[in-house]
Amino acid sequence: MTQYQPSLSRQNKAHRSTALATLGALTLFISLLSACSLSRPNADQTSWLVAPERTGAPHKSPVALQLKMGNFSANAPFDGKSLVYRLSDSRFEKDYYNVYLVYPRDMVGNATRDWLVKSNAFEQVVEQSTVFFPKYQLQGVIDEFYGDYRGQPEAVVTIQFYASSSFSANNYMFSSPRISKRVALRDKSPQALVDGQQQALSQVLTELESRLVADSAKAPEYTSRVQQAQKNQ
Repeated sequence: MTQYQPSLSRQNKAHRSTALATLGALTLFISLLSACSLSRPNADQTSWLVAPERTGAPHKSPVALQLKMGNFSANAPFDGKSLVYRLSDSRFEKDYYNVYLVYPRDMVGNATRDWLVKSNAFEQVVEQSTVFFPKYQLQGVIDEFYGDYRGQPEAVVTIQFYASSSFSANNYMFSSPRISKRVALRDKSPQALVDGQQQALSQVLTELESRLVADSAKAPEYTSRVQQAQKNQ
Protein backbone atom coordinates (compact mmCIF):
# COMPACT_ATOMS: atom_id res chain seq x y z
CA MET A 1 0.00 0.00 0.00
CA THR A 2 1.30 3.39 -0.95
CA GLN A 3 1.22 5.88 1.97
CA TYR A 4 0.21 9.39 1.04
CA GLN A 5 2.80 12.10 1.91
CA PRO A 6 1.87 15.79 1.70
CA SER A 7 4.01 17.83 -0.62
CA LEU A 8 6.68 20.20 0.73
CA SER A 9 4.74 23.28 -0.41
CA ARG A 10 1.66 22.19 1.49
CA GLN A 11 3.78 21.56 4.58
CA ASN A 12 5.24 25.05 4.32
CA LYS A 13 1.74 26.54 4.01
CA ALA A 14 0.66 24.71 7.13
CA HIS A 15 3.71 25.94 9.02
CA ARG A 16 3.05 29.53 7.89
CA SER A 17 -0.60 29.31 9.00
CA THR A 18 0.45 28.06 12.41
CA ALA A 19 3.08 30.81 12.73
CA LEU A 20 0.57 33.49 11.72
CA ALA A 21 -1.96 32.22 14.22
CA THR A 22 0.66 32.24 16.97
CA LEU A 23 1.78 35.76 15.99
CA GLY A 24 -1.83 36.97 16.00
CA ALA A 25 -2.45 35.57 19.46
CA LEU A 26 0.79 37.12 20.76
CA THR A 27 -0.15 40.51 19.29
CA LEU A 28 -3.58 40.36 20.90
CA PHE A 29 -2.00 39.45 24.25
CA ILE A 30 0.41 42.39 24.07
CA SER A 31 -2.45 44.74 23.15
CA LEU A 32 -4.46 43.58 26.15
CA LEU A 33 -1.47 44.12 28.44
CA SER A 34 -0.99 47.65 27.03
CA ALA A 35 -4.65 48.48 27.54
CA CYS A 36 -4.48 47.32 31.14
CA SER A 37 -1.38 49.40 31.81
CA LEU A 38 -3.04 52.51 30.36
CA SER A 39 -6.16 52.07 32.45
CA ARG A 40 -4.28 51.63 35.72
CA PRO A 41 -2.50 54.45 37.61
CA ASN A 42 1.27 54.34 37.84
CA ALA A 43 2.03 52.36 40.99
CA ASP A 44 5.25 54.35 41.46
CA GLN A 45 3.44 57.73 41.59
CA THR A 46 2.20 59.51 44.72
CA SER A 47 -0.67 61.98 44.31
CA TRP A 48 -1.02 65.19 46.34
CA LEU A 49 -3.72 67.83 46.78
CA VAL A 50 -3.29 71.46 47.81
CA ALA A 51 -6.59 72.60 49.34
CA PRO A 52 -6.29 75.08 52.23
CA GLU A 53 -9.26 75.49 54.56
CA ARG A 54 -10.47 78.90 55.73
CA THR A 55 -10.84 78.67 59.50
CA GLY A 56 -11.45 82.34 60.41
CA ALA A 57 -14.81 83.83 61.36
CA PRO A 58 -16.99 84.74 58.33
CA HIS A 59 -17.93 88.34 57.55
CA LYS A 60 -21.11 89.45 59.31
CA SER A 61 -22.16 91.85 56.52
CA PRO A 62 -21.31 90.58 53.01
CA VAL A 63 -20.69 93.02 50.18
CA ALA A 64 -23.69 93.26 47.85
CA LEU A 65 -21.77 91.72 44.99
CA GLN A 66 -22.50 88.51 43.08
CA LEU A 67 -19.28 86.91 41.89
CA LYS A 68 -18.84 84.10 39.39
CA MET A 69 -15.63 82.09 39.11
CA GLY A 70 -14.08 82.54 35.67
CA ASN A 71 -11.16 80.77 33.99
CA PHE A 72 -8.08 79.84 36.01
CA SER A 73 -4.89 78.93 34.16
CA ALA A 74 -1.21 78.29 34.88
CA ASN A 75 1.91 79.40 33.06
CA ALA A 76 4.54 76.83 32.08
CA PRO A 77 6.23 74.92 33.63
CA PHE A 78 3.56 74.97 36.36
CA ASP A 79 0.70 73.90 34.08
CA GLY A 80 1.21 70.16 34.51
CA LYS A 81 0.50 67.73 37.34
CA SER A 82 4.12 67.12 38.34
CA LEU A 83 5.63 68.84 41.35
CA VAL A 84 8.23 71.37 40.18
CA TYR A 85 11.57 72.07 41.86
CA ARG A 86 13.83 75.04 41.16
CA LEU A 87 17.45 73.92 41.46
CA SER A 88 19.23 77.01 40.08
CA ASP A 89 18.38 80.37 38.54
CA SER A 90 17.80 78.75 35.16
CA ARG A 91 17.11 75.11 36.03
CA PHE A 92 13.70 73.68 36.91
CA GLU A 93 12.97 70.00 37.36
CA LYS A 94 9.64 68.12 37.25
CA ASP A 95 9.05 65.21 39.60
CA TYR A 96 7.13 62.58 37.64
CA TYR A 97 6.87 60.33 40.70
CA ASN A 98 5.08 62.97 42.80
CA VAL A 99 2.10 64.57 41.10
CA TYR A 100 -0.93 66.67 42.00
CA LEU A 101 -4.25 64.86 42.04
CA VAL A 102 -5.66 67.48 39.63
CA TYR A 103 -4.06 70.24 37.59
CA PRO A 104 -2.87 73.27 39.61
CA ARG A 105 -5.32 75.55 37.75
CA ASP A 106 -8.21 73.40 39.02
CA MET A 107 -6.79 73.11 42.54
CA VAL A 108 -6.36 76.87 42.86
CA GLY A 109 -9.69 77.68 41.22
CA ASN A 110 -11.60 75.30 43.52
CA ALA A 111 -9.70 76.45 46.60
CA THR A 112 -10.40 80.11 45.76
CA ARG A 113 -14.11 79.53 45.37
CA ASP A 114 -14.38 77.46 48.57
CA TRP A 115 -12.44 80.12 50.47
CA LEU A 116 -14.62 83.01 49.28
CA VAL A 117 -17.83 81.06 49.96
CA LYS A 118 -16.76 80.36 53.56
CA SER A 119 -15.68 83.98 54.03
CA ASN A 120 -19.23 85.28 53.47
CA ALA A 121 -17.50 88.38 52.11
CA PHE A 122 -19.84 88.59 49.12
CA GLU A 123 -23.53 88.15 48.53
CA GLN A 124 -22.99 85.15 46.29
CA VAL A 125 -20.10 83.17 44.78
CA VAL A 126 -20.93 80.59 42.11
CA GLU A 127 -19.02 78.05 40.02
CA GLN A 128 -17.98 78.67 36.44
CA SER A 129 -20.03 75.69 35.24
CA THR A 130 -23.38 77.13 36.38
CA VAL A 131 -25.81 78.79 33.95
CA PHE A 132 -26.25 81.66 36.41
CA PHE A 133 -24.96 84.99 35.05
CA PRO A 134 -23.87 87.28 37.90
CA LYS A 135 -22.67 90.81 37.29
CA TYR A 136 -19.02 90.24 38.22
CA GLN A 137 -16.41 87.57 37.60
CA LEU A 138 -13.04 86.51 39.04
CA GLN A 139 -10.23 84.96 37.01
CA GLY A 140 -6.70 83.92 37.92
CA VAL A 141 -3.34 82.97 36.42
CA ILE A 142 -0.76 80.94 38.34
CA ASP A 143 2.61 82.59 37.69
CA GLU A 144 4.65 80.52 40.16
CA PHE A 145 3.95 77.22 41.90
CA TYR A 146 7.13 75.38 42.86
CA GLY A 147 9.67 74.43 45.48
CA ASP A 148 12.71 76.71 45.54
CA TYR A 149 15.76 74.61 46.48
CA ARG A 150 18.52 77.06 45.57
CA GLY A 151 19.22 77.69 49.25
CA GLN A 152 16.88 77.38 52.22
CA PRO A 153 14.02 75.36 50.70
CA GLU A 154 10.84 77.38 50.24
CA ALA A 155 7.40 76.89 48.74
CA VAL A 156 6.60 79.64 46.22
CA VAL A 157 3.05 80.55 45.15
CA THR A 158 2.32 83.58 42.97
CA ILE A 159 -1.10 84.24 41.43
CA GLN A 160 -2.40 87.11 39.30
CA PHE A 161 -6.11 87.72 39.92
CA TYR A 162 -8.56 89.73 37.80
CA ALA A 163 -11.97 90.85 39.09
CA SER A 164 -14.13 92.56 36.48
CA SER A 165 -17.68 93.37 35.51
CA SER A 166 -19.35 90.86 33.21
CA PHE A 167 -22.13 93.14 31.97
CA SER A 168 -20.10 95.90 30.33
CA ALA A 169 -18.67 95.61 26.83
CA ASN A 170 -15.08 96.28 27.96
CA ASN A 171 -15.24 94.03 31.07
CA TYR A 172 -14.22 96.86 33.38
CA MET A 173 -11.57 95.59 35.81
CA PHE A 174 -11.93 96.87 39.36
CA SER A 175 -9.32 94.69 41.10
CA SER A 176 -6.17 92.99 39.78
CA PRO A 177 -3.86 92.00 42.65
CA ARG A 178 -0.77 89.93 41.94
CA ILE A 179 -0.07 88.13 45.20
CA SER A 180 3.13 86.22 45.93
CA LYS A 181 3.99 84.26 49.08
CA ARG A 182 7.01 82.23 50.21
CA VAL A 183 6.98 79.71 53.04
CA ALA A 184 10.12 78.09 54.48
CA LEU A 185 10.15 74.27 54.32
CA ARG A 186 11.36 71.90 57.02
CA ASP A 187 13.15 69.77 54.40
CA LYS A 188 13.17 68.98 50.66
CA SER A 189 10.63 66.16 50.73
CA PRO A 190 7.47 66.25 48.57
CA GLN A 191 5.35 66.18 51.74
CA ALA A 192 7.10 69.30 53.06
CA LEU A 193 6.62 71.09 49.73
CA VAL A 194 2.90 70.34 49.55
CA ASP A 195 2.45 71.45 53.18
CA GLY A 196 4.33 74.66 52.38
CA GLN A 197 2.26 75.31 49.26
CA GLN A 198 -0.89 74.77 51.27
CA GLN A 199 0.24 77.40 53.77
CA ALA A 200 1.39 79.79 51.03
CA LEU A 201 -1.90 79.49 49.13
CA SER A 202 -3.79 80.12 52.37
CA GLN A 203 -1.85 83.37 52.78
CA VAL A 204 -2.55 84.31 49.15
CA LEU A 205 -6.29 83.77 49.57
CA THR A 206 -6.36 85.67 52.85
CA GLU A 207 -4.88 88.70 51.10
CA LEU A 208 -7.13 88.23 48.06
CA GLU A 209 -10.22 88.29 50.27
CA SER A 210 -9.15 91.58 51.85
CA ARG A 211 -8.25 93.14 48.49
CA LEU A 212 -11.54 92.15 46.86
CA VAL A 213 -13.59 93.53 49.75
CA ALA A 214 -11.69 96.83 49.62
CA ASP A 215 -11.73 97.08 45.81
CA SER A 216 -15.42 96.21 45.54
CA ALA A 217 -16.11 99.88 46.22
CA LYS A 218 -14.65 100.56 42.76
CA ALA A 219 -16.88 98.02 41.02
CA PRO A 220 -19.24 99.69 38.51
CA GLU A 221 -22.89 99.72 39.53
CA TYR A 222 -25.06 97.69 37.23
CA THR A 223 -28.34 99.46 38.01
CA SER A 224 -27.04 102.95 37.31
CA ARG A 225 -25.65 101.86 33.95
CA VAL A 226 -28.96 100.27 32.97
CA GLN A 227 -30.90 103.34 34.03
CA GLN A 228 -28.56 105.61 32.05
CA ALA A 229 -28.91 103.41 28.97
CA GLN A 230 -32.68 103.56 29.24
CA LYS A 231 -32.57 107.35 29.45
CA ASN A 232 -30.43 107.56 26.31
CA GLN A 233 -32.88 105.48 24.27
